[in-house]
Amino acid sequence: MGKRRVDKKSAAYKKYRRRKVLFIVEVILLFLVCGVAFAYIQVNKELDKIEIKELDTEKVIINKTAETDAILKGYMNVALFGVDENKTNTDTIIIASINNDTKEVRLVSVYRDTYLNIGEDRYSKANSAYPNGGMEWAISMLNTNLDLDIEKYVMVDFSALTDIIDELGGIEITVDHDEAEHLNNYCVSVSKVAEKDYEPLPGAGTYLMDGVQATSYCRIRYTAGNDFKRTLRQREVIAKIVDKAKKSDIGTLTKIMNKVFPKISTNIAKNEILTLGMGMLSYKIGATTGFPFWHRTWVDGGDEEVSVTLEKNVDELHTFLFDNEKYTPSADVLERSSYIINMTGFTEDTASSSENYQSQGDELTTEDKEKLMSEEESDGASE
Repeated sequence: MGKRRVDKKSAAYKKYRRRKVLFIVEVILLFLVCGVAFAYIQVNKELDKIEIKELDTEKVIINKTAETDAILKGYMNVALFGVDENKTNTDTIIIASINNDTKEVRLVSVYRDTYLNIGEDRYSKANSAYPNGGMEWAISMLNTNLDLDIEKYVMVDFSALTDIIDELGGIEITVDHDEAEHLNNYCVSVSKVAEKDYEPLPGAGTYLMDGVQATSYCRIRYTAGNDFKRTLRQREVIAKIVDKAKKSDIGTLTKIMNKVFPKISTNIAKNEILTLGMGMLSYKIGATTGFPFWHRTWVDGGDEEVSVTLEKNVDELHTFLFDNEKYTPSADVLERSSYIINMTGFTEDTASSSENYQSQGDELTTEDKEKLMSEEESDGASE
């Protein structure tokens, strides 16, 4: 089976230069704070390639209750953003919560269309905070709506994902027939953006996928589970990258850092990154999920994904991230929750979806995938 060549002069090539942001920031988290032992001197050199960009701290808002929350003091919470090549849209928003004692890192993906107060009492989709008010608004949106105390961020261009996977020698993934078909379709655009050749999959099976194929797998959203199942696929790929990176030599990791770090912007100081790096082997990616947990699409609005309700979802968020079952949402969160209910009409009694694929941070095995596929077939047969 021959590889398809990329025609860089075609109209399609120019069209597909537009990005499709994936969960690449999760990969960056790996290289910043977990899982891999680097040589100190080499890392110190490579870190100079990262753009250190400070925030206007006076514009970063934290709810008063979050500032004094004793439980939050035991965690380092970081906002991770995936952006397009022009750094104008944050289509990927992730909260990374690092337990200072156990070194467990839990990840929560905030769906880009989530209806929230983005700043100055303007309610819109979560990904509109950054283009309207910069990183200060984007972080304040997370803090004020979710009762968090985030002061650190990492922003990265998605385009390094294919390079990371290729430098690692590919990752093994199992796909069914529908996944293989959609993966091949996505390979067309991904290969043009990455400027790499690709080989279509012949059908269902287990394959050692290269960067273009694995990235395309992450983008699949038109099979059962839609965007929520896509999140599961993305986390599967991340887990496999983590596992393979831990076994890689310093030469391979240096090549990855050389390609990825120039695409990172953060306000985490170089010495802080190095301090985190000294204890990398102690960190472990734990449970991951999406937010909101209970939601409904507001078709009468702008197809925003609405928390049903925000109060209930933020309560669950603090249980998930911090194991805090005694948490009580602040007055700020209650005010925002009430506003959203009045605007959308979605109350706690409103029918909502709880579709939200989660993982425990471990690599999704072939047995796990077969179980999920079996459950989906059973659900389809019973409908």
